[in-house]
Amino acid sequence: MLAIAFPAIDPVAFELGPIVIRWYALAYLAGFVLGWRYCLALARRTPGRPSAEDYDDFLTWAVVGVILGGRIGYVLFYNLPFYLQNPLDALMVWHGGMSFHGGLIGVLGAILLFCWKRGLSPLAFGDLIAAAAPIGLFFGRIANFINGELYGRPAPDVSWAVVFPRDPLQVPRHPSQLYEAFLEGAVLFVLLAILVRMPAVRGRAGMTAGIFFIGYGLSRIVAEFFREPDAQLGFLYAGATMGQLLSVPMVLFGVWLVAQARRRPAAV
Repeated sequence: MLAIAFPAIDPVAFELGPIVIRWYALAYLAGFVLGWRYCLALARRTPGRPSAEDYDDFLTWAVVGVILGGRIGYVLFYNLPFYLQNPLDALMVWHGGMSFHGGLIGVLGAILLFCWKRGLSPLAFGDLIAAAAPIGLFFGRIANFINGELYGRPAPDVSWAVVFPRDPLQVPRHPSQLYEAFLEGAVLFVLLAILVRMPAVRGRAGMTAGIFFIGYGLSRIVAEFFREPDAQLGFLYAGATMGQLLSVPMVLFGVWLVAQARRRPAAV
């Protein structure tokens, strides 16, 4: 069987006495900081509201929305029976377990509440958040690979397959985390970076966000064909995974956002 040795990368980046800093935590930090700086740069290119100061103030809201929504989403979507029997374990985020779709819902809620308090358009505000989101997705998937978690399906005939230390079967598998980092992170970021600078896209509130929903949803659906489904769930309706089922509404919602944005004239 063909296989590449799993890189010997310690999930712990460094330790400061009793404080342990993991690559996963640094990935979240890099995603938030770089995404925040990117939003500021995009906001400064367009006068008026939402302004760079608005995105400055939203950073804390985004952090809370991602972490709270991501954890609640994992509990509800991926392991509800276990947490119903062990409710206190839902608070133990250091044991792992975050859902992108839950984090997305948390951020959407934070955007709606923040924009309501500031009198901003949530569509216009969310467009730049959507353009920056692939940055965090990229680093998050790289951290998943370093942790050897969320690995792919068996791939004995693929020359770049990897044997992951956490795999009880110890068989060569698709490095699906890297597939997702490429599709959901790098490719989607470049696509949105180009589109968000086009007046026909940037001038229509909701267009960039809609393209993000479509792009992420399709990328996740494709990547899930190579990713091992969660052991406690397995394959669901018609052989689909939970990630695919949750991504279908994203694509449909994105199509609706784009269709609505196209009906509006582009702002100058």
